[in-house]
Amino acid sequence: MNLPKLDNQTAHFGYSLGLNTMDFVIRPSDTFLPSFDSIYAVEIGRFVGFNINMISNLRLANYLDVRFLPGLTFGQRNIDYKYIKNGEYRRHTMMIESTFLDFPLLLKYRAHRINNFRPFLVGGVNPRIDLASQKKIKPEDMPKIRLKRFDAYYELGVGVDFFLEYFMFGIELKSSWGLFNIVAYDDTEYSQYFKKLNSHMMILSFHFEGGKIDKIKWWE
Repeated sequence: MNLPKLDNQTAHFGYSLGLNTMDFVIRPSDTFLPSFDSIYAVEIGRFVGFNINMISNLRLANYLDVRFLPGLTFGQRNIDYKYIKNGEYRRHTMMIESTFLDFPLLLKYRAHRINNFRPFLVGGVNPRIDLASQKKIKPEDMPKIRLKRFDAYYELGVGVDFFLEYFMFGIELKSSWGLFNIVAYDDTEYSQYFKKLNSHMMILSFHFEGGKIDKIKWWE
C-alpha cells in the first residue's frame, strides 16, 4: 500500500483547489402583491466559480479527523427580475459578484481503507465574509441590492481519498447552506421583494495532502 503511515499521523497539511456554483434560496415577502407596475417573478442565474484553501488535518481517532480549511471562494450569481412597467413585460438583471473569505471547521469520518482508496463523509460549519458585498456600485449597475457582509453556513459532503505514491489525492463534493438572511434592505422595491434570501453553494474540491513530497527526485 502507498503511504501506510499517513493514516496514523497525528497531523498533516495540504491544499485544495475546486470549482463551485452559487445560488440563492428565495422566500418572497408575504405582503408583496404584484400590481400593474411591479415585480412578478425572480430567477437566479448561476455561474461557475473557483476556490482555493489550505488544509490542516488533526486525527482524533481511527476513523475521525477534524479539519480547518481557510481560503478564498470566488463566484457570481445573477438576479433576474421580471416586472410589469406601463403595461409592458420587462426584465432587469442584477449581476452579483462575491469574494468570500472562508473559515470552515469540519469533521471528517473516514471509512475503512481498502487498498489505496478510502471513502469519507464531512460535515461542519463555515463562517464566511463577503469581501465584495460593500463595494461601490457603479451608476450603470443601479438599481442593485446589497448583501450583508457576514454569513455562516452548515456543510455536508462526501468524497474519496486516493493514496498515491507521494501524496494523498482527494475528491470531495459538498453542499453549503447559509443560515442568515443576507439582504441589506433599502427603500427600493427590488430589496423589499425578499422576506428572506439565503445563500447556497455546491463545491467540487480536489485535495492534495500529506505524503513524502520531500523525497521526490525532481531531476528525474
